[in-house]
Amino acid sequence: MRRRLLIVLLVVMLAAAALLGVPACRHALLKSAGTMLVAQDPLAKADIIIVSTDSVSEGVFEASELVRAGIAARVGIFEQERTPMQGELERRGLPVLDIQAYSIELLHRLGITQIELIPPVVGTNDEGVVLGRWCAAKNIRSVVFVSVADHSRRTRRVLSRALARNGITVSVRWARYSQFDPDTWWQSRNGQRTEVAESQKLLADILQHPW
Repeated sequence: MRRRLLIVLLVVMLAAAALLGVPACRHALLKSAGTMLVAQDPLAKADIIIVSTDSVSEGVFEASELVRAGIAARVGIFEQERTPMQGELERRGLPVLDIQAYSIELLHRLGITQIELIPPVVGTNDEGVVLGRWCAAKNIRSVVFVSVADHSRRTRRVLSRALARNGITVSVRWARYSQFDPDTWWQSRNGQRTEVAESQKLLADILQHPW
């Protein structure tokens, strides 16, 4: 039995190596690996559009385009906790990078006036927990969530689990100007690092929550 398993494994490895040796097959496999990380749900009208904590300007811009398309009038962003460094820079009269203030200003400049602030979070899993509670408290029943491309499929899994228990529907969209491009990720070192890291996180989520 063990010998047969080793033979099967060897055949699979040789087949994969042969495919990777053919440029067209290699390109298709790499593109499929990138596509595995992304999720782009169909659009429908929602109560609010939420921008993920890590998408910043890409997410804000995408949200403004969705508002312009009539998907929702409101945009929600997560509050950013104040850091000790910000306090020290302010004390010295030095410029402070305030992502929350920047996001609000950018939304205003893009014509968005209905802005909701959501309590701060740490990581994707925390986004699901906090957003589920916040939506339930605000009587929000439908959400379009804007994420960066490489987090979007894992984000959809996390949000579906967290929001479904409260009867909230969620659609995930990835910002079109995300740095990660699923079609060409292997062409840059940053894309390669992102692919490896996010594939591991997605696999871990699937193993922890297979159904």
